[in-house]
Amino acid sequence: MLHVLVIDDEKSITTMLAIALARVGFKVDVASNGKEGVNKYNKSDFDVVITDIKMPGANGNGVVRDIKKSNRPNTPVIGMSGTPWELLNEEFDAVLSKPFSLKALVNTVQNVCSNSS
Repeated sequence: MLHVLVIDDEKSITTMLAIALARVGFKVDVASNGKEGVNKYNKSDFDVVITDIKMPGANGNGVVRDIKKSNRPNTPVIGMSGTPWELLNEEFDAVLSKPFSLKALVNTVQNVCSNSS
């Protein structure tokens, strides 16, 4: 079972993504901002991280930088944003432009996880 961390400052989005990913068999944790997400990442093992880009405080670009500097730098990170031009950080393993289908989300998670093993 894949363990996924979803980071977004919009509770409705984290709730929807958590439900969708849990329905296909993933274990899901959520964080409401980048700082909380990085703290959760450092305290647990995740197979993949999905992060929004535009968040107050530590944004998604900061999250991916922290993960790539961590002791588990190979953890895939998927960036998602309604402003995809802000996803210029080449450290993301994949990018989802909002809005995206739940099928695209699940396929992207499965693809980045299979590519990292």
